[in-house]
Amino acid sequence: MRKKLRVALLFGGKSAEHEISLISARNIAAAIDKSKYEIVAIGIDKQGRWHLDEGARLLLTEEKTVVEFRDASNAAAITPGRTATPMVRCSGAAGLAGIDVVFPILHGPFGEDGTVQGLLKLANLPFVGAGVLGSAVGMDKDVMKRLLRDAGIAIGKFMVFERADKISFARVKRTLGMPLFVKPANLGSSIGISKVTKPSQFNAAAKEAFSYDNKIVIEEFIDGREIECSVLGNDNPIASLPGEIVVNRDFYSYDAKYLDAHGSRLEIPAKLPVKVIKEIRQTAVKACKALCCQGMARVDFFVQANGRVLVNEINTIPGFTKISMYPKMWEATGISYANLIDRLVRLALERFRQEQRLRSSK
Repeated sequence: MRKKLRVALLFGGKSAEHEISLISARNIAAAIDKSKYEIVAIGIDKQGRWHLDEGARLLLTEEKTVVEFRDASNAAAITPGRTATPMVRCSGAAGLAGIDVVFPILHGPFGEDGTVQGLLKLANLPFVGAGVLGSAVGMDKDVMKRLLRDAGIAIGKFMVFERADKISFARVKRTLGMPLFVKPANLGSSIGISKVTKPSQFNAAAKEAFSYDNKIVIEEFIDGREIECSVLGNDNPIASLPGEIVVNRDFYSYDAKYLDAHGSRLEIPAKLPVKVIKEIRQTAVKACKALCCQGMARVDFFVQANGRVLVNEINTIPGFTKISMYPKMWEATGISYANLIDRLVRLALERFRQEQRLRSSK
């Protein structure tokens, strides 16, 4: 009988997107092919502590949006260099049995930004999704936009400021026009984002963004349809049919995404001309390659009334809930949720085998 692969779902984390990560992890745990995979849950609480749940009980049996880790014996640490049992219990109890692959489903800083990916590489563990570099540049909207621009990919106008900078609203308005958007450079799920429609709102918007990051990005308002496209693969990635987010609020905020049932609706596949769909799919793949992304990514676009396509941003660990755009676009393209998980695991193992063949010394 074929041995099941042990897949460690790494979820939670210190970021403001903790709850979304938990929902994504629950959906993956429920949908993964149990005849092929054995689930190990590794939860990271909001203080950054790691906890083991080998039976994945917290993911499979509870519906809370916050996991409360009360059992101190479950606290764990990853130990680079130990290939057989890469994790140990802080209590001194027996370590975790071998892991075949890690599936990070951490959204935002401390999980999607290359930090965890670097730790997993040090521990010599295969993992799903982009590597250290792709994760880091995909999270940082400033670096991401500069790389996309240098690759000849159309993007909107933007400005970047750090905490120590003196920001002239007059210069911002002159460069970007009004309205405009103010965002933390390193965050997702529309957290910390403000739409500024009048000068009196600007300082509060900047303060809000700076409360999440030491660097902020200010973007021009682009009047266009919000289109997304999923990408899957390593060296030769493929793109899904695109989907459209029809927003019923002022913009696609955190509430519109996750809390307000009527805040937005999805149209998958998007109703677009064949020529535009082709351009979106090709550009999505080009963007992933320009940003050194592997495994999976969701590329977000604006499509203007004249048919012009602009890339807004990339998400290297997109939401994986049942209603998330990434899996739903693949379902519309012919890849089921369970099959998508299977492909992502195989891509992680494929990349790991390639990296293991590289020389690390003379």
